Amino acid sequence: MAVDINKLFQTMLRSGISDIHFKAGTPPMVRIHGRLMSSGFNKMGAEHIQELAQLLMNENQRAVFDRDNELDMSYSVPDLSRFRVNVYRQKGTVALSLRVVPLQVKSFEELNLPAETMRKLCHNTRGMLLVAGITGAGKTTTLNSMVDYINKNFAYNMIMIEDPIEYYHTNDKSSIAQREVGQDTPSFGSAVKHLLRQDPDVVVLGEMRDAESIQAGITAAETGHLVLGTIHTMDASQTMGRLLESYHPAEQAGAKARIANVLKGIVAQRLLESADGRERFPATETLVVTSLIRKLLMEEKANEVNRAIEQGAYYGMHSFDQDIIRLFNDHKITKEEALDASTNPDDLLVKMNTLRLGDA
Repeated sequence: MAVDINKLFQTMLRSGISDIHFKAGTPPMVRIHGRLMSSGFNKMGAEHIQELAQLLMNENQRAVFDRDNELDMSYSVPDLSRFRVNVYRQKGTVALSLRVVPLQVKSFEELNLPAETMRKLCHNTRGMLLVAGITGAGKTTTLNSMVDYINKNFAYNMIMIEDPIEYYHTNDKSSIAQREVGQDTPSFGSAVKHLLRQDPDVVVLGEMRDAESIQAGITAAETGHLVLGTIHTMDASQTMGRLLESYHPAEQAGAKARIANVLKGIVAQRLLESADGRERFPATETLVVTSLIRKLLMEEKANEVNRAIEQGAYYGMHSFDQDIIRLFNDHKITKEEALDASTNPDDLLVKMNTLRLGDA
């Protein structure tokens, strides 16, 4: 069976999917507004998925996959969309997971993000800004919205290291170089090693997934650059712990001060299903590093950091619970979705009831 891949993607994108999964012997599965469901297509055999994977990969990528049995890459359908692709093996057969990446980068307002705080964070000229969240929380979309804002408003030399490149950026006020691991540079470590010789003002690390990338980002921020990146953590407090854990225990005492001194802000997010089930809204937690926050971070007082976030509206800060309550009060999400999205549902319920009594 010849696979008309572009036609297949066009058909599926009309339904507003975010992810597509292909495994032998089952119909393709899709994720729409956070929910996994059958695509309605027929079952696909192992040979058909193998053919589909071969169509997506170029010669070099096929060689990497044959060697490693794993491959991260991107694929474009002209004038339609881009896809982040993971090719892997399961039960001895080829499988595919694809995530839709829109061609256009959306603004903070279009993404329903706290625009004023996002702009404030992007006006930093040095230090580290992180976007945190679990898989599928929209971290990469938010990161690229920040890159787009900086590109449109500042004359910077921006170097992006990505695996793979998801959104394409064109120069506006800034000059942007996008380097894809495996295509433009042999490894993340190699790209980072030569990074500071490329005269960057802004360094974008697509995903800070290990000790090497985290420590490279901190070092770049210490040398006077603005560093942006994503990190796989639940909230601002957990992010600080993850940064610290990237160092050997014997180095953590000194690393604490280094991290607190370079960190400028964290935007953590979760995607929540709307009340009508037709879209998703981001619930965010924003941390802006003030002198008080910096002191608390160095003292590892997580509970007091969380309290400072809730009391930091003047600086543009808010907690997840505060934003979840806002979405609920605006009738954008249901009470059930609000409680399900909260880290501590019982605490959130108490806050919601307290606010209701205060309004009575």
